[in-house]
Amino acid sequence: MNIRCIAIDDEPMALEKLKSYIQKIPYMELVAACDSPADAIQIMSDTAVDAVFVDINMPDMNGLDFVKVLPEMPLVVFTTAYSEYAVESYRVRAVDYLLKPYTFEEFQRAADYVQQQWLAKQKAPVAPADLDNVFLKVDYRYIRVSLKDIVFIEGMNEYLKIHLVSGDPYLVHTSFKQINNHLPENFLQVHRSYVVNVNHICEVERSVILLKGGKRISVSDSNKDMFMAYLKNRSLSR
Repeated sequence: MNIRCIAIDDEPMALEKLKSYIQKIPYMELVAACDSPADAIQIMSDTAVDAVFVDINMPDMNGLDFVKVLPEMPLVVFTTAYSEYAVESYRVRAVDYLLKPYTFEEFQRAADYVQQQWLAKQKAPVAPADLDNVFLKVDYRYIRVSLKDIVFIEGMNEYLKIHLVSGDPYLVHTSFKQINNHLPENFLQVHRSYVVNVNHICEVERSVILLKGGKRISVSDSNKDMFMAYLKNRSLSR
């Protein structure tokens, strides 16, 4: 059985390179080559895919946001010309990270990592559990908060305000960049000042989110494509 793969890159030459490299790996099967995440999402809604090789820097939706909106996480290898994305790529549990221009030997090493994890999943197909709780440092105390009780997080300069299902919000001296390390995939950044727990969304109308408790948050233009793709992937209607 081969590993079913999709290649995604908006640059034609880079996409051709990805295609040719995947086709050289004997244990991999190229399902599709896409020049946009939107095309890949459409294909993956109808076709089983084991691994994705995806560029990070793309218009409309970048590779990191693309991975976050997928209902099921495949094995992911990111490609990019910018090394500063390396840390963030591993936050979304990427298998590997290829810095352009990469050689076939570097690609083959990443493919081998994919194969190792794919084989491990066949033997024990149990997804790692997300952490259920986080500790928030409030003044001189560390307070344990259940992630499922967080409705949304609001950015306020050098602080974040953590809004819960009940009780007063907590004001924490931290940033979205730092706290994102501890948040599971059901938390989406929909605005530069807001991260929402999608499990607490009641409805979405014209890019305005209504959360449990009555809070309304507008999705920013820069996050709209990512958020709408997330909704579409989980919608019963097309």
